Amino acid sequence: MTADFDTIIIGSGQAGGPLAGALAKAGRKTALVESTHVGGTCINEGCTPTKTMIASARVAYLARRGADYGVKTGPISVDLARVRQRKRDIVASFRGGSERGLASAGVQLICGRGSFAGPHQVSVRLNDGGQLSLTAPLIVINTGTRPARPPVEGLESVPALDSTGIMELDAVPEHLLVLGGGYVGLEFGQMFRRFGSRVTIVQRLSQLLAREDADIAEQLTQILRDDGVDILLSTEAVRVRRVADERIELTVRSSSGEQSLTGSHLLLAAGRAPNTEQLDLAAAGVNVDDHGFVRVNERLETNVPGIFALGDVNGGPAFTHISYDDYRILRTNLLGKGGATTKNRLVPYTVFTDPQLARVGLSQDDARRQGISVRIARMPMSYVARALEVDESRGMMKAIVGSDDRILGFTVLGIEGGELMAVVEMAMLGGLPYQTLKDAIFAHPTLAESLNNLFANLGG
Repeated sequence: MTADFDTIIIGSGQAGGPLAGALAKAGRKTALVESTHVGGTCINEGCTPTKTMIASARVAYLARRGADYGVKTGPISVDLARVRQRKRDIVASFRGGSERGLASAGVQLICGRGSFAGPHQVSVRLNDGGQLSLTAPLIVINTGTRPARPPVEGLESVPALDSTGIMELDAVPEHLLVLGGGYVGLEFGQMFRRFGSRVTIVQRLSQLLAREDADIAEQLTQILRDDGVDILLSTEAVRVRRVADERIELTVRSSSGEQSLTGSHLLLAAGRAPNTEQLDLAAAGVNVDDHGFVRVNERLETNVPGIFALGDVNGGPAFTHISYDDYRILRTNLLGKGGATTKNRLVPYTVFTDPQLARVGLSQDDARRQGISVRIARMPMSYVARALEVDESRGMMKAIVGSDDRILGFTVLGIEGGELMAVVEMAMLGGLPYQTLKDAIFAHPTLAESLNNLFANLGG
């Protein structure tokens, strides 16, 4: 069977789904091809389920700290099956909302795996059997990424978990070994430590979160260690095997030599790979980089006219809000006045450890590499009245200010860091000088008022 459309979108992530709805509402005949679940990684395996489970882990953490607040609690235990069900219910609710939105917009949802048969033709292997051929002058790729498997000897012989599989466990692991010190490894590592697991994080680099300044990374490392997480830095995974009682033995190597770690579960959190190998991009002539990500320009166009790539699959910052901004750019260029690009857009993000690590704009290392003259404002969260009042004073804030007094970057490791970062981002979007936040009247006692003191401390 062959069907003709105005637009074909492959993948229903946080760019593809909204774009399909917008185009369909504008009167364009739109097909959305999805092989698994509507909503992409964010709703099904990423933001929504992980942050739901992190909330459960925080409740367990606070319950154990009841005495710190003068509240007596009894023994604390975690019903991981109930945590999992709560996660499933919220995912199902969000996914259902997305499906209903697409249907009401008039999008034709095709459940199957799509691949190119030419620059303007997509072949779909339907999930319920059969084949469908689709044609359109405009095709959008939004297939996202998946957890990568690191090259560790013996990995195929052990039941390794990824960021999706670990959320389906129904019992708390005795000892979780985590390969990778990025945001996925840290969020799950702290989460399962709070659920009651012993946790060991193995990071091959010299610090966690390699893109952050060393002082920020060091503070977060100490916070996790204070929470009971074992962290091995500058340590490489060499091989892994099953041993007695179905346990997993991981051999690692550092400057002091090799050592063996034995755990009950192994989590792979060492990056993500693009979902492009089954798209047969060569049939359309679409270029990819050395890692398989689709190459695009600042208008999200591939090298083939009429083919675009949005979200994680194009190798840009792998965040849901960036995928959604990709959608806004293409919507503007297709349905609006046009001229939207990715050039110079701010990229805010939050790592949902507790406390949260949030950043927008330049880090101090970024400024140094780019040769930009800056001034630095630093302040520990222990100087923040609101943080002390709620007994959550771990972490620090750090602002990067240019020679023209504009804020070039802001990082916070602290309670509700993502919300505090958003306040500074608003000032950066407006091009305001740092003095505006230094002298602003913020309500007391709030976290935002700490920005008065942070910027008063510029250079201190």
